[in-house]
Amino acid sequence: MTYVISDIHGNYEKFKAILSAINFKDSDVMYILGDVVDYGTEAMDLIADLSVRVNVYPVAGEHDFLAARMLKGFAKMLESGAAPDADYIAEMTAWVQDGGQATLDAFRGLSTDEREGVLEYLEDMTLFEEIEIDGARYVLMHAGIADYDPDTDLWDYQPEDFFSEPLDASYALIEDATVVVGHVPTRSGKIERGEGSIFIDCGAGEGGKLGCVCLETGKEFYA
Repeated sequence: MTYVISDIHGNYEKFKAILSAINFKDSDVMYILGDVVDYGTEAMDLIADLSVRVNVYPVAGEHDFLAARMLKGFAKMLESGAAPDADYIAEMTAWVQDGGQATLDAFRGLSTDEREGVLEYLEDMTLFEEIEIDGARYVLMHAGIADYDPDTDLWDYQPEDFFSEPLDASYALIEDATVVVGHVPTRSGKIERGEGSIFIDCGAGEGGKLGCVCLETGKEFYA
């Protein structure tokens, strides 16, 4: 079976509860649609688990994308002893105030090798996935695509294009495909469906539930 979740935000216990609820097996596949880190305190434990699962594929969210840059700069400062520049300090301050403090604190407690592994995992995240299940096409991404043009290949968009414009539920963004996204918590706190779209961020980063949908059956799971 193929499962999709998003916006775990460092809630490792909820992630493990989802795995238990779906009875996740080696023959199954899972896609995580961004924002693995920030807000929750278990981001490093979560990444350590995810990084060894060959059947779990992460798609980058804006929190992952920014954390990779901030943590890489932090690691370089620790190694070199060099002082950060003003731009980095300003960006770091904004990040830690928007949920990054827990991620930074956990990263600080890792060994050098563990830090390298975390950075590799975050930097290797793709911006989208395209899959086909039972003849149906799905495009999996974190938020949407800013200024989407059907004549532009998805690979030609910049990373920020996938983070800056939430998907509109009132119309189908991509013809002949269901777009699955996270990014914005649903108003109901449960998985919602729009025109050619599925919204799966159920607010785990804000104390809500972590949602998961099986694409073959449409069945929903929560933790």
